[in-house]
Amino acid sequence: MKKSILLIGIFLSSISAVFAVCKVPSEVVEAFNLKFPNATNVKWEKESVNEYEAEFKWNGGDYSANYNGKGEWLETESITTFNQLPEKVQEAYTISHPGINPKEISKIETSQGPTTFEIEIRKGLKNQELIYSTDGILIKE
Repeated sequence: MKKSILLIGIFLSSISAVFAVCKVPSEVVEAFNLKFPNATNVKWEKESVNEYEAEFKWNGGDYSANYNGKGEWLETESITTFNQLPEKVQEAYTISHPGINPKEISKIETSQGPTTFEIEIRKGLKNQELIYSTDGILIKE
C-alpha cells in the first residue's frame, strides 16, 4: 500500500513537471498583450535562453509569436490556406511541386525582414519546409 502511494506521488510529480508553465518576464507578456489584444488560449514556452514563444488564437486564427527577454517582438507565424497565399507563391509552388498537397502553410512576419510563406510538405518519410518570398521566389528548401 505504501509503495502504491509512493508510486502515485512520483507519477503525479513527474506529470506536473512536464506540464509546468515557463516563467515569462512581465515585459514579454506586456508587449504580447499590446500586439495581440484579446488573444485566447495563450500557451508560453521557452524557445531558447533569451526567447519566448506564445501559441494562441487571435481574430479566429492560429498564431505563434516570439519575443526576446526584453519584450521585443521577433516573429509571428500564422496558419493560412493555399488560396490565401499571394498568387505568385501559388504559381511557383504548383509548378515546382505538381500534385503534392501541402501539409501546413504559414505566413511568417519578422522584425528583421520581409514577410515570407512556409509550405510544409511530406517528401518520402520526412517533412520538408519550403520558404517563399511574397513574389514567389523559393528562398529555402
